Order: sequence, then structure tokens, then C-alpha cells
Amino acid sequence: MLVGTVVGNVWATKKDPSLVGLRFLVVRPFTTDGRESAETLVAVDPLGAGIGERVLVVFGRAARHAIGRSHDIGFQTAIAAIIDTMELEEGRIVGPTSEHDRPAKRTKGTS
Repeated sequence: MLVGTVVGNVWATKKDPSLVGLRFLVVRPFTTDGRESAETLVAVDPLGAGIGERVLVVFGRAARHAIGRSHDIGFQTAIAAIIDTMELEEGRIVGPTSEHDRPAKRTKGTS
């Protein structure tokens, strides 16, 4: 499982028959250090996520379950949730898009 940001769409007119009717999105993995990952992956989107939104991506059996087609599908990566908010260990808030992110609140006695 990983958290990522939707960065694009994939269209394919010719594909495995088990993939007909499915929407594909390009997802860039989220990094906690703020640097953009050089990697991307393609995931089936049964939920309707949009570009810029943060999503939870699952793999294998969990992905096939999220897609809703059991073992009769030729794909094993899917978006299982659209993230509303995450709070990281140091208190930094990660929102549904980068525009909603907030830095960690300073506590008394820190500079």
C-alpha cells in the first residue's frame, strides 16, 4: 500500500477484455521529505479521483477487491481511497492536495 498524488490519466483503446470500462490514472508516490518521486505507477480508479488529489493505492488481492472483479481481471493496482487528511509524526498536516498542506505547529519553547 502507498500514498500518492494523481498526476495524469491513461487512455487505451486496445486492452485486455477484463479491463474494459475501467479508468486508469497515473500516480506519483508521496514522499515525506517533500521531494518529488521520479517514479510513477498506473492504477485503476473505481472511485473517481482527480488530478492533484492524494490517494491510497493498494496492490494484488486488495486491488482486485477494490476494483470489484475478483480474480477475473488482468490488473493488480487500484485506488482504494481518496485522502482527506494525514497527520505525520512531527505534526505536519498533509491535505487532499498540496494546496491544503500545513507545516507542523511549533510548540512552546521551540524556535
